[in-house]
Amino acid sequence: MQIKKWLVIALPLSMTLLTGCSLLEKLVYRIDINQGNYVEQKSVDKLKFGMTKEQVRFVLGSPMLVENGYPNTWYYIDHQTEGHQDSVQKNLIARFNDEGKLVNIDGDFAPNSDFFEQIH
Repeated sequence: MQIKKWLVIALPLSMTLLTGCSLLEKLVYRIDINQGNYVEQKSVDKLKFGMTKEQVRFVLGSPMLVENGYPNTWYYIDHQTEGHQDSVQKNLIARFNDEGKLVNIDGDFAPNSDFFEQIH
């Protein structure tokens, strides 16, 4: 009978301590979650002023978002969550002129120093 009383007291107490502890959370495996476009700086470095939309799509892939009223602004969104780490989101915005030529990129990725050089 003494053991039952001890279990009645100890079991809820231990469960409360374990659920409030981050140790239990770390024991549970979490997969890496990658959403959106996978964008790397080395790919952004290949972009040049005056590239066509098709050329930009070849280098970076299809954009995550092209708004209906603004077809000359493409959004590349790279959202990654690795296991128990905090989520990291990086954005790249590619802007084109009315002829469909790349005129600017901004966001979390810097353009290459020779972005404005002549396309070959």
